[in-house]
Amino acid sequence: VAPVIFLTARHQITDRLSGFAAGGDDYLLKPFHLAELGARLKALLKRAAPATALSAGDLVLDAADHSVSTPGARIALSPTEFRLLATLSAADGTIVRRRDLVRAAWPEGAQVSDNTLDQYLSRLRRKLRQAGSDLTIGTARGIGHRLS
Repeated sequence: VAPVIFLTARHQITDRLSGFAAGGDDYLLKPFHLAELGARLKALLKRAAPATALSAGDLVLDAADHSVSTPGARIALSPTEFRLLATLSAADGTIVRRRDLVRAAWPEGAQVSDNTLDQYLSRLRRKLRQAGSDLTIGTARGIGHRLS
């Protein structure tokens, strides 16, 4: 959802309240200085920016720099490992089907064998253990995997 700022000459309080009730995020009265408009737009966009950090248990995943950390360590992951872990984290403990993990972690049309996915999940499990994370990647046989 894009932020909305009203730029108007309507000065009455009822007009301003109507603007906010209609979903406006800010209301700027004319005449205004362009510098003020720029500052307000910058503030609105900053607040509207999607969060780049996702947390799951003791892990913090930062999508902006593809980093993963626990309270005691930073975990180095490949881009594919990061995408797998982010997909499992976003599922919030529910099972993610294997085909959905493949779609999330590899480019469209990539031929990924079951063994390849298993190897990546095995490496992720090892890296989480080595970092001392409380989280584990569980397997639901024949269905998929979950982070718990």
